[in-house]
Order: sequence, then structure tokens, then C-alpha cells
Amino acid sequence: MTLPSPLSGLVLSGGYSRRMQADKAGLLVHGETQLGRVVRLLREVCGNTFVSVRADQRDDPLRRQYPQIVDTLENAGPAAGILAALTRHPDHAWLVVAVDLPRMTADTLRHLVRSRDPAAMATAYRSSSDGLPEPLCAIWEPSSLAPLSAFIATGRQCPRKFLLNHPARIIDLEQSDALTNMNTPEDYAATNLSVASGVPA
Repeated sequence: MTLPSPLSGLVLSGGYSRRMQADKAGLLVHGETQLGRVVRLLREVCGNTFVSVRADQRDDPLRRQYPQIVDTLENAGPAAGILAALTRHPDHAWLVVAVDLPRMTADTLRHLVRSRDPAAMATAYRSSSDGLPEPLCAIWEPSSLAPLSAFIATGRQCPRKFLLNHPARIIDLEQSDALTNMNTPEDYAATNLSVASGVPA
């Protein structure tokens, strides 16, 4: 039996946060920056954790506190970060998490790791909102490197569409709102209101 590839963590933090009108990585939730919080959660389940950044973010004071993997493709969205990580350490699997998931928990990540199928190209959660695979809280196996690279080379950039068309294990969430993301100032205000009122977030 082949042993699973070692698992590393990757926080996708290279977005432009245009709808939020502020860098989502630096917003405070539960008294921590979103970036710091996701790094901490990943470190509870992965040996090594990196932050995915665009080239122009390398010297950002927040991001430079953590080991980085720099995108090698421009304007390719989250797929660029996933591909850069797979390319840099092609013998590793990657537990990839977006930076803007304020309701993410360590238990959600542990369940994903326990459910991992190394024979698939990825193990991902099924979105509770639309039933589709969620590529930004998923384990990407080394076997996905060549197919993902070929996928992007054809001009396609949506990692969800990649998972829909390649072998992946899709599992259900135990905490239905764990993948609720935060894209706008209104989302951020709602998140902080729930924290202040004692509602788990």
C-alpha cells in the first residue's frame, strides 16, 4: 500500500479584495487577523503551512510574517496559488483554505483530513449552498499538478470546474456554515455582530 504524500497547508491570500474595499487578510475576527487565524488553524492539522501571495504582496507587513509561496501566474485567481504550491513541492499534498472564511474551525479541517482519499486528485467539501465542490477548502493531491497545469494552460481558471471534471472525493460538511465567506463590508459587519452577540462564528 502506497503511503499518502505528506500534507502541507496553504492559505490563499492573494486576492484583490475589491468588493470588501479593504484587505480581507488583515480584517480582525475573534481578535485575530483573518490571515493569522487561518494560519493558526492549519498549523493544528498540518506540519508546514504557507501563505499564497501575489508577487507584489511579498513585502506586505502582515504576509511577510509567514512562509510564502509566490504566484507564478498573473490574473489566474485562486488556481494560480494552488498551482504554485503544487509546483514548488510536487511531492506534497496541500490542504488549501481561503483567507476569508471567518467561521472555519479546526474540527472542520480535521474532518477533511480524516476523510482524505489520496487516490483521488482532491478531497473537497460539498457546498451547503449549492451542492457543488468547494475547491478553496480542499486537499489537493500531487496527482492534480499536471492536469491542473494543463487546465489553466487552456485559459480556464475556475478550480471548482476542475474538480467537477476530474476524479475528486466530495464530502459533506458537519458544520453547515463553516465555508461561509466574507466578501463585502456588510458581510464583515454581520460577522462581527454575531461574534459580539456570542453566536459562534
